[in-house]
Amino acid sequence: MGEGMGVADAYERSAEFLDVMIAPAWAALGPALARALRGVTGPVVDVGAGGGHGTRVIADAVPGAPIVAVEPSPGLRAALLARVCEDAGLRDRVTVLPERLFGPPPPDRPDDPTLPDRLGAVVLMNVIGHFDAAARDRLWRLLADRLVPGGRAVLNLPPPAQPVAVPLTRFCDIRAGRRRYEGWGRAEPAGPGLVTWHMTYRTFDADRPVGEVTASYDWWVLDQKRLEAETGEHGLLASGTGPVELGMYVIQRAAG
Repeated sequence: MGEGMGVADAYERSAEFLDVMIAPAWAALGPALARALRGVTGPVVDVGAGGGHGTRVIADAVPGAPIVAVEPSPGLRAALLARVCEDAGLRDRVTVLPERLFGPPPPDRPDDPTLPDRLGAVVLMNVIGHFDAAARDRLWRLLADRLVPGGRAVLNLPPPAQPVAVPLTRFCDIRAGRRRYEGWGRAEPAGPGLVTWHMTYRTFDADRPVGEVTASYDWWVLDQKRLEAETGEHGLLASGTGPVELGMYVIQRAAG
């Protein structure tokens, strides 16, 4: 989460809630991601690593591989770095970077120079919607250029797949001590291929409302058909993986 943002940090206001609120989703995403990474080698890049839930899954699934965890949001990166540094196994293998990847490239270097020249895997969980079409094109080009034989990218396509309205929905309700935290979200169309998410995070003390934080961010929608078309233009093949409801895909070089 967080990768692909512009100068402003879309998660500046919500970072304190996101890491704990996304944790339950990783109960399903984690095993599916581990299976999708079976047999790959390092290095592995975790794009939009957020607080590091996926980074831990990668470390377990690809033993010994160096990992580059990229997270531009300072708030989320604080959680990520703390999670890495508290685990000796992660601390020896994970490099945390603050760069925003796949933005407008410098004219003398079409791909980001901070990444390894050869990549065993690239993981993009809950993040592809932060990339517009031009940024995605740079991503597919990087995969085509740098994936080692047998290497792959793993990503998911969270709904909506089209720029349609999503009604207000509570997606999380957690308790810590005497405080309870709710996360709510709704989306509205914002242009061709684009929605804007409006998020609300509410805090209750003994069920008495004591705080509310709102945040909004743009999200570029992508469906399976367009994913297959875009990756195919670069000699890549996108195929579904894991439970259908997770919307996960593996991207590899097409045979031949």
